[in-house]
Amino acid sequence: MKNPFLISGYSGPVYFCDREEETGHIIRNIENGVNTTLLSIRRIGKTGLIRHVFYKIEDQKKAFCVYIDLYATQNMNDFMNEFATTLAKKFPEKKSIGKKLMHLLKGLRPLIQFNGLTGEPEISFEFTQESQITYSLQSLFAFLENQNIQIVIAFDEFQQINEYPEKNTEAVLRTIIQTLKNIQFIFSGSSKHLLIDIFNNSKRPFFASTQAIQLGFIPDDKYVPYIKAHFEQNKKEISEEAISFILKWTKSHTYYTQVVCNRVFSFPNKKIILQDVYRACNQLLKEQEIVFFQYRNLLTTGQWNVLKAIAKEGNVYQILEKRFVQKYNLGSTSSIQRSVAALVKKEMIYEEQEERGSFYAVYDCFLSRWLEK
Repeated sequence: MKNPFLISGYSGPVYFCDREEETGHIIRNIENGVNTTLLSIRRIGKTGLIRHVFYKIEDQKKAFCVYIDLYATQNMNDFMNEFATTLAKKFPEKKSIGKKLMHLLKGLRPLIQFNGLTGEPEISFEFTQESQITYSLQSLFAFLENQNIQIVIAFDEFQQINEYPEKNTEAVLRTIIQTLKNIQFIFSGSSKHLLIDIFNNSKRPFFASTQAIQLGFIPDDKYVPYIKAHFEQNKKEISEEAISFILKWTKSHTYYTQVVCNRVFSFPNKKIILQDVYRACNQLLKEQEIVFFQYRNLLTTGQWNVLKAIAKEGNVYQILEKRFVQKYNLGSTSSIQRSVAALVKKEMIYEEQEERGSFYAVYDCFLSRWLEK
């Protein structure tokens, strides 16, 4: 019996919950020649949504879709390697377009190897000048544009280009991209403030070049029937009380909700009740303790105290409010501000906006629940 609550990857629409509005919005953008910026905090289902959109587009044979994760890239050379390797896998040499692509790539003189397990190509360039990278990128994009087929490219964790030593990266990419008519783009990432600055700062090359979509939490009225249905389809049962607790305990954060559901589904019980969920949650926190204790060693005392205080409060709207500071004995305003800045940079906490205002929360839901104890 396959566990229907996936915690990684995408296995089709059957295992995908909601996101109907966002899916429709992105597909309409693609159909109307509008590039998209997809913003969200980590582990809320951003990559899954992109894969879901790609599934629908390719299922209807509307376009070829290419997903490129830039998280591990450190410079433009890495960018080019990731881009070229992904294209070579997407368009294998046994196809006509693949033969043309490989001919082009060989002309750019990379090192081409084949994975011993998968047999898929791995492309590696070693450029000595930035002009060589620019030329190679222009050649690849021109090749795709001239195939007269619709292509959608998703650059995930696009904010990573901020870390590249080449300071003209944005200008180079923007100059190439703005000329393309047969290729649409999705730029996504979890460092929202960095992405917002890239696409909304009038002094930067990508200013006003995309339409932004904010990805929030899945509503409970969508998640509850989804969870219940997957238990029932596998001849199991879960109480409404148990589902309600899961969503409250995980704050409806997609990844953590899936992890808890995955764990309780794995229990041999035919019926899951609230006590089973308690057991699953305690198991998960116990398993993570060694990691959480390591966090304690990596943070300063001030940072750890601020992290604990935010976890105990849940969402903190006024981080320097006198009541909050005194309640947790956090010290001076300047030290709190330094700790908050460090925790945001380390992605231990994040800042979110809502109608009431902005607030800080702990990124890792399990860590947050552990700290509450």
